[in-house]
Amino acid sequence: MMQNVKPIYVTDNDTGMEYTLEFTRESIAFAERKGFEISDVSRFPMTKIPELWYYAFRAHHKNLPRDKTDAILEKAGGFSEDLLTRLGELYAAPFEAMKDESEEENPRVTVRL
Repeated sequence: MMQNVKPIYVTDNDTGMEYTLEFTRESIAFAERKGFEISDVSRFPMTKIPELWYYAFRAHHKNLPRDKTDAILEKAGGFSEDLLTRLGELYAAPFEAMKDESEEENPRVTVRL
């Protein structure tokens, strides 16, 4: 079972705005509907890393437009390896949460393979 991944907290010191970056099933579904594929991040980093950054805002800041997340990214001065790793972990967390690794029976639903 995957451990809980802490969100990324971003503060825009010019405006005082604070943002929480993480992913939910809904925010990933939104990204996928827009054509985002996580496997493309390593193939097209100049395009896909800013997209991943933008979609990470979606869970808590749905109305924040892409130009604002791009501006925050520009102010941040780019990505560290640690930041990229955490974004990837955050993206994977909802998938891990969907896995049923319990040994207990669910009395409401029975699934047979």
